[in-house]
Amino acid sequence: MKHFAQLINHLDQTNKTNEKVALLKDYFFAAPEEDKIWALALFTHRRPRRHVNTTLLRYWVSEKAQIPHWLFEDSYHVVGDLAETVSLVLSDSKKCSDKTLNYWLVYLKSLEGLDEESKKNKILTALSELDKTEKFVFTKLITGSFRIGVSQNLIIRALAEIYKEDTASIAYRITGNWDPYYTSYQNLLFHPNKNEDASKPYPFYLAYPLEGNIDTLGEENNWEAEWKWDGIRGQLIFRNQSVYVWTRGNELVTDKFPEFETLIGKFPDGTVIDGEILPYKDENILPFSMLQMRIGRKNVTKKILQEVPVSFFAFDILEWEKKNIRQYEFKQRRNILENLFSHHKSLKFIKLTENIIFSSWNELAEIRKKSRENRAEGLMIKNLFSTYEVGRKRGSWWKWKIDPYTIDGILIYAQKGHGRRADLFSDYTFAVWDKDRLVPFAKAYSGLTDAEMKEVDTFVKRNTLERFGPVRTVRPELVFELAFEGINLSNRHKSGVALRFPRIKRWRRDKKTADANTLEDLKTLIPEF
Repeated sequence: MKHFAQLINHLDQTNKTNEKVALLKDYFFAAPEEDKIWALALFTHRRPRRHVNTTLLRYWVSEKAQIPHWLFEDSYHVVGDLAETVSLVLSDSKKCSDKTLNYWLVYLKSLEGLDEESKKNKILTALSELDKTEKFVFTKLITGSFRIGVSQNLIIRALAEIYKEDTASIAYRITGNWDPYYTSYQNLLFHPNKNEDASKPYPFYLAYPLEGNIDTLGEENNWEAEWKWDGIRGQLIFRNQSVYVWTRGNELVTDKFPEFETLIGKFPDGTVIDGEILPYKDENILPFSMLQMRIGRKNVTKKILQEVPVSFFAFDILEWEKKNIRQYEFKQRRNILENLFSHHKSLKFIKLTENIIFSSWNELAEIRKKSRENRAEGLMIKNLFSTYEVGRKRGSWWKWKIDPYTIDGILIYAQKGHGRRADLFSDYTFAVWDKDRLVPFAKAYSGLTDAEMKEVDTFVKRNTLERFGPVRTVRPELVFELAFEGINLSNRHKSGVALRFPRIKRWRRDKKTADANTLEDLKTLIPEF
């Protein structure tokens, strides 16, 4: 555990890619085998289940630290991170624990089914044995909030360099439905059982944002264009007379989409299709917010299936006749996919995306302007001669998104952030005018420079009107332009609208609060469905 905690500490202290890769390589060279599989699991988002209520945990730690609960809560609000707060208020262990990461994760699993008092005793016993950094990591594991600034691509690169393998091979081996409690590191990376996981997906190939002039892509005839849909990227896998649904986030979500079970037998065994899951009804793509409502449900009921039906929009094929064809050129894969769909023209719940016909980049630019009319975010542009790669690579697949919506809002609430922003008011709530009153409509915490954030932090501290726990109401004087990808009606928000991916575009120092937008302005942006 000590070795892993030190790794997390060192990773958090650098933003240099090569240094992070070197730290990961050092760890995987030296760590025990049973810890390597857990480190790999944690870095690829296979977190253990949360077995402890965080509210209870805060009371237990307050009691253990012999401080009033209100003081712990105030400390938590200042620090901004529960794990860091726990590690600060509890004194370091006088013992020097040499127990492994694997030991502590098995220990956490043993909490299942225990009563509250037993859980409390086990958690406090563990915390008493760990040093400050270990306490931080252990608390992250308890609360299910283990996140660190290391992408899966860095893990793949580190392992590829250690074992002199190509990144694509490593990426494929660590995908799928494996469980660190029952899978060994050696078997996962070097002795996989081909029959063990019929659901195993391929690593996703991700498009790179096109931000410059499209003419730089060269000859138009080398490219194909499609609409860029706003849904859930997924793979449909047909193997062993079953269907499996994987998302780009490496989640197996077959049970969330029972519609796709009707496709079993329609496609040959050994077929893997890449595409986008979209809410789709009466030949129309529905707002993404409806899909969010569906995937947020623990159980997919008959009612929700009727209210939010889905369809899989297929745009690529990765496995055909039980053969991995990712090395084929895109135009070859596309021909196979189109031929497959030519035999299934009227299937429910799955559609083939259409190619957009264009003769020049200027013509494609004009077509792109109609994205919102087609319920799309923009265009995907793919090189006809490209193979299916791993991760986000520049050169062959591009996403050419339309400009986001923008609106001018007024800062009315602020809260301190987390991590390196824990001492700054960096999480903001914005409002627009509804006649003569301000109505909150969006939260955002990205888009400002560090210098601007410090300036806003000073303003918040000097212009606080009220305090509600960690939230401060501030004098409504600052105007910001917010950008967002989509907007829909919502019963859950005071404003009656919900924004998709809101972020701060710029600080409008040139505008007074009277110049900010209105709720009516916002509602005019809502697309008609």
